[in-house]
Amino acid sequence: MTNPLLSPSHLPYGLPSFAGISAEHYAEAIEEGLASHLQEISRIVATQEPATLENTAMAMERSGLLLNRAAAAFFTLVSADASDAIKALETELSPKFSAHQDAVYMNRALYHRFADIDTTGLDEESSRLVQEYLKEFRQSGIHLDDIGQQRLREVNAELSRLGTEFGQRVKEAMKSAALLLDDAGDLAGLQPEVVTGAAEAAKLAGHDGKYLLTLIQPSNQPAMASLENRTIRRRLFEASVARGTDGGDLDVRDLVKATARLRAEKATLLGFANFAELVVDQQTAPGFSEVQAMLGRLAPAAVRNARKEADALAESAGHQLEPWDWAYYSALVRKEKFEVDEQALLPYFSLETVLKDGVFHAATQLYGVTFHEREDLDGYHPDVRIWEVRNEDGSGLGLFLGDYYTRESKRGGAWMNSLVEQSSLLGTRSVVINNLNITKPAPGEPTLLSLDEVRTVFHEFGHALHGLFSDVTYPRFSGTSVPRDFVEYPSQVNEMWIMWPEVLANYARHYSTGEALPQDTVDKLNESLLWGEGFATTEYLGAALLDLAWHVLSESQVPDDIPAFESKALADAGVAHPLIPPRYRTGYFQHIFAGAGYAAGYYSYIWSEVLDADTVEWFRENGGLTRSNGDRFRSELLSKGNSRDPLESFRSFRGRDAELDPLLKRRGLN
Repeated sequence: MTNPLLSPSHLPYGLPSFAGISAEHYAEAIEEGLASHLQEISRIVATQEPATLENTAMAMERSGLLLNRAAAAFFTLVSADASDAIKALETELSPKFSAHQDAVYMNRALYHRFADIDTTGLDEESSRLVQEYLKEFRQSGIHLDDIGQQRLREVNAELSRLGTEFGQRVKEAMKSAALLLDDAGDLAGLQPEVVTGAAEAAKLAGHDGKYLLTLIQPSNQPAMASLENRTIRRRLFEASVARGTDGGDLDVRDLVKATARLRAEKATLLGFANFAELVVDQQTAPGFSEVQAMLGRLAPAAVRNARKEADALAESAGHQLEPWDWAYYSALVRKEKFEVDEQALLPYFSLETVLKDGVFHAATQLYGVTFHEREDLDGYHPDVRIWEVRNEDGSGLGLFLGDYYTRESKRGGAWMNSLVEQSSLLGTRSVVINNLNITKPAPGEPTLLSLDEVRTVFHEFGHALHGLFSDVTYPRFSGTSVPRDFVEYPSQVNEMWIMWPEVLANYARHYSTGEALPQDTVDKLNESLLWGEGFATTEYLGAALLDLAWHVLSESQVPDDIPAFESKALADAGVAHPLIPPRYRTGYFQHIFAGAGYAAGYYSYIWSEVLDADTVEWFRENGGLTRSNGDRFRSELLSKGNSRDPLESFRSFRGRDAELDPLLKRRGLN
């Protein structure tokens, strides 16, 4: 049978024909792609003519198409629907990808061709293309001697292996830590639809007649806000925070310590004081000290607010609080103080209406785009839905895939990724995916979302818009291919429409009656927005500062006792709170240990939120949800990708640099 990946897909927008692709096809296409890409690079290096934009930089952009096509489809499955065969192939291929990256960016002859390109007279994007390649060569060890390069190759290969193993163990640990219950009475406090979903989850896991509370990636689990049985809350909490450090087969502490040592060594090889300094050098932040200064400014105010919240919760509880009590009594205080019952909100937030009448509606109002479900197209799993996105004039923009339900073959959390990236050089348009981990209801039942899940749907779609609206020449700069501490910015901006009156009124309707969410409830929700910000900011900063603590270590400083290291790191950073664990503890901090990802870069969410909060102020000052505002944001920022300095794109949109005050006001830290 012909391998579908060996030639471009004939499906709309280059969507892979997943139904006809096997694990063997991925293996064959990737191996062939790796080899053919190196051959293409050899031809670039062997060119006798002097180096030019066309014969070197543009030739690089046109190379590796088979590899990119196969890898994009493969890694989509690795994250979202990994069979045993796919997991085994990931383990086999990850070091090969690392070695391939090194072979490209430690190629001195290729580097010298880029260095020889005369950029005089080039357009801004083309000049930036050459400079970004040169920067990547430098950050990849092109300056090292042969011995140094060989050691860096070994380090990179081992880091790739460790990251793959960490991700696979964390995925399995999240499944094995799910709480299995025999008695429906233990679920008192949960909405009936949630109980039904827990029964369905247990049935799918082979425990018919029982109830399974599946976990999400962060420390605090949504059910803890509603479960009335304190013992069950405690069991759920302890199962969550023990992941990866419980001494079992899925313990990741060996992987973490090895990763930290190798990252420290890599930073030293490349001439940086530590791995955090290396990472920040690749971001929009001016330097590591500026990142530390911002986090240090936020931490005291966040903890101060959290302590005030804890006092209010203890008063409501009438007993000493434990970490598993916080979400439960926070929901009660929100209900008592602001008359907001989060469980009562669920029927007003069905996935279908949140998507079509909320997320898509806001995008149509802002940008004029429309969404047309393509039931004739198939994704990589039956749960995947596909929409064609069209511009206001009817022209095709790209495809949007939505994969919203949790399953055993999917990793935890929520994310966006691209199957096809837009590029005018290659004539391609975007195919993007949103993945979430919402519990799938029983057949025929609606999918009801918590307010936090609604926020995640809007957030991830902001990433999707960033990919869909890309309008660049070179694939290297397409969509979300921006520095890590900028990539969250457009997605956070898209969250502003959740509570925007015209949008909320359009989607927040009772799934069975069609009744709109009452205005007095909306008013109380708005009044309650600052409640819980102390917890949320402290929880986030705990993870961000723990991330940095791991990545300022030298090889000799990597600790053996990880819980003790965590406690000291949080205390030293001023964010240790006995009732608030970091959003991610080391044992399941997938962002930073499953590959490079957000390593030494988890701060980027709050760094991006500075831009986001200032942007929200601009929208409010300029009339909000209007086509002219949307067109400006699309043309000046979303469409630019990394084709120019992202902070320059922000200045072009906003008219100035971002200011911190809107963020401090939003989080109650002013």
